[in-house]
Amino acid sequence: MADENEPLRDIDLPPTDALLRDDVKRLGALVGEILAEQVSPAFLAEVEALRVASIRRREAGAPIEAVSTRLQGLPLDQAELLVRAFASYFQAVNLAERVHRIRRRRDYQRLGEAPQPGGLEDSLRALRDEGVPVQDVAALLPRLRIEPVFTAHPTEAVRRALLEKESEVVRCLVEDIDRGLTPQERRADVERMRLALTASWQTDETPPEKPTVADEFEHVAYYLSDVLYRVLPVFHEVFEDALRSVYGSAPGELPPLLGFGSWVGGDMDGNPNVGADTIAATLAGQRALVLGNYRRELAKLADVLSQTEGRVGIAPALRTRADDYAHRFPGAAEAIKARHADMPYRRFLTLLAARIEATAEDAPGAYADAGEFLADLRLVETSLASHRGEHAGGFAVRRLLRRVQAFGFHLAALDLRQESSQHDAALAALLDDPDFPARPWPERAQRLRDLVAGTDPAPNPDAADAARVLAVFRTIAGALPRYGARAIGAYIISMSRSAADALAVLALARQAGCLDANGAVPLDVAPLFETVDDLDSAAATLRSLFADPVYREHLRERGDRQVVMLGYSDSAKDGGLVASRWALQQTQVQLTALAAEAGVRIAFFHGRGGSLSRGGGKTGRAVVAAPRGSVDGYLRLTEQGEVIHRKYGIRALALRNLEQATGAVLRATLRPRKPEPREAVWREMAAAIAAAARAHYRGLVYEREGFVDYFRAATPIDVIERLRIGSRPSKRGNAGGVSSLRAIPWVFAWSQNRCGLTAWLGVGTGLAQGIERFGHDAVAEMARDWPFFATLVDDVEMVLAKSDLGIFERYSRLAGDAHAHFFPGIAAEFERTRAAILSIKGTSQLLEGDFRLRQSIRLRNPYVDPLSLLQVDLLARWRAAGRPEDALFHALVTTVNGIAAGVQNTG
Repeated sequence: MADENEPLRDIDLPPTDALLRDDVKRLGALVGEILAEQVSPAFLAEVEALRVASIRRREAGAPIEAVSTRLQGLPLDQAELLVRAFASYFQAVNLAERVHRIRRRRDYQRLGEAPQPGGLEDSLRALRDEGVPVQDVAALLPRLRIEPVFTAHPTEAVRRALLEKESEVVRCLVEDIDRGLTPQERRADVERMRLALTASWQTDETPPEKPTVADEFEHVAYYLSDVLYRVLPVFHEVFEDALRSVYGSAPGELPPLLGFGSWVGGDMDGNPNVGADTIAATLAGQRALVLGNYRRELAKLADVLSQTEGRVGIAPALRTRADDYAHRFPGAAEAIKARHADMPYRRFLTLLAARIEATAEDAPGAYADAGEFLADLRLVETSLASHRGEHAGGFAVRRLLRRVQAFGFHLAALDLRQESSQHDAALAALLDDPDFPARPWPERAQRLRDLVAGTDPAPNPDAADAARVLAVFRTIAGALPRYGARAIGAYIISMSRSAADALAVLALARQAGCLDANGAVPLDVAPLFETVDDLDSAAATLRSLFADPVYREHLRERGDRQVVMLGYSDSAKDGGLVASRWALQQTQVQLTALAAEAGVRIAFFHGRGGSLSRGGGKTGRAVVAAPRGSVDGYLRLTEQGEVIHRKYGIRALALRNLEQATGAVLRATLRPRKPEPREAVWREMAAAIAAAARAHYRGLVYEREGFVDYFRAATPIDVIERLRIGSRPSKRGNAGGVSSLRAIPWVFAWSQNRCGLTAWLGVGTGLAQGIERFGHDAVAEMARDWPFFATLVDDVEMVLAKSDLGIFERYSRLAGDAHAHFFPGIAAEFERTRAAILSIKGTSQLLEGDFRLRQSIRLRNPYVDPLSLLQVDLLARWRAAGRPEDALFHALVTTVNGIAAGVQNTG
């Protein structure tokens, strides 16, 4: 089934990808053998016939009916088997490509001629060549911070059991990454891969029940406590090596540069399953995981540090501390074997493990905080350094120190998010004022100031309708002393529209007694601006907040630092991609200037999704294209759905992604783009293009009568809404329009039907009007020379290349008469967008400048197309049957998972 010696098309991979081709061939052959064994040789032949028919449609212009007719009316068991078969091939190709990224990194390191583009050494070299001295880099390091935040949005449809089997296949491929294994070793690895892939075939892709918040925590915890726990010290070592390579030396010990956050268990927005209880459970679960990691690592260190007192000295402070701990933990001291009595480090580390265990169990002698644990580890580090132990354990101790500095006793900062209307409802109950949410925001703000100051207490402090919200703040108040200040991340207010929304959080926190020793609310209050209109009003909201004496006092207590979250998803659903990107760009420019005027450091938190329609794409390019001064050494962004697995599922790739993000932040901060005299004109052009694009987008999505019904018929949204892959409902409230639908299922639906409309609708109209008004050459120059616009154009081009209007037409016909009303206009806008992008880029085909991506899409299409056509047939049958929750629905769910794996995009 692999594409080697393909008679129907010429797949021209460069020599550097020869081993990738070989891996795809090996895995493809293995999948074929498994299909023949688990189903039948005849079934494998049918899969091959479908693939050949699909290739002929793509490469030789054969009619789509040559594929679709083979799929119509198939028995459900046969249909589901076909979907799973093609999905197995996607899995093979995806894994081979991920391992090939590791191979390419190793090739750069082996050759040593030039560092891998985008990595830390490459970024530091570029900065050095532009005149940045090491002193400037050293000055930035204390405030340099990269913080991915993992969310549980329902787009990752892969069970953890299947992820672990994928990891086994990856390990086998990596072991033979350069073909250094013997034939016998290679055969053994083939059998290990066969076992993993066969077990995967025999495992249902989706669980029988919708995941709970606890299930989502388990999923995200895998990446935090396993992959990133291991990668973190390696990242700092790579950074130090890069500094030495480029500048000749590293400026002392690097401060902690990485942090991690999570929304799992804390994202209450529209999710009734999340509240005070899940916050408490998640914090406890994260603490248990990281303390367990420390205990295991201490045991390994104890084995390594076997030095005996007759051979080396030991710091008196460490000996004294060890004697103290032997007294505090007599059981652990007595358990130390007599033959280890002369091994001071092993003895001390064993006692540290006992104290960590006491901490996990809240037993007497527990550490009060991670700082105390760090101090003990510093004793070991100092003693080793003073007694010739730098190369006899110092390296391993420093790795643990790095981990404790980053993960503390909390593992990850738990963000909290709630919609502003929930706060207003709670306050209305507390104030015994049902009209409070509808009052003008200045009136609400004044009442909230009085509450914060305590001059006018709430008349109904025990209101039942406020209990759920207040319980959250009481849980925070109890958690901070136990887990530490870093355990709680930002408190995010979705649907923020005025200064009163931020003041509401301060008022509710005070009402619940969530205060620090100074009487201040110990939370970073982060307004989330989501829609295009909210982004446009963000500057006015922040200006009001910075001028508010009550809020400004809160900011002073928080170090004059304001976190602002930018919503990429809802703004794009609201106004289309161009209007969303432009509003986000403008908002960052305005808020950066406003914060500077107010003497406040702005910290942007980017709420990006997996798909381009939701802010996805290459992080490095987005950072470099950000407005000057808006990055300032800080990058915090959400990582969602399948992106988490793709970026952080393999340690080497997690390291590469963290390097790329950090390198981009270094460049954007230390050498931002030089002032561009053409930018004023470009901004005028971009604003006009965005306005035209938004008008076209909203004209169809929000204003065209019948569009919602067409959307529900021409996409599998009715299947997606029933998927058991997330604890969060797919809609806000019970309304049925696009406005109430969350951005994730909205984008997911349009990617499933191969249209990709959410990324390009309106773009062609906007570009065409821009070309007509400003001239072709002017728009082409802007797309070439302005990183913001160049990134936008490249992103849209990629979605166009992944889209297939021929396949989408089949979905569109499911809408009956509405097909004729909507499809021609959508198809015309697609072609208008395609033509405009090819014209301004001066190319003859999409992705002309990205050979690897173009070939990757080309390789996958013959496997995705049959799944899409089968989904169309099954959708028609399921809807005709009344949408039952039966085997037909299960087969449809399988197509959703398969197509998502093939196009590598969900929401």
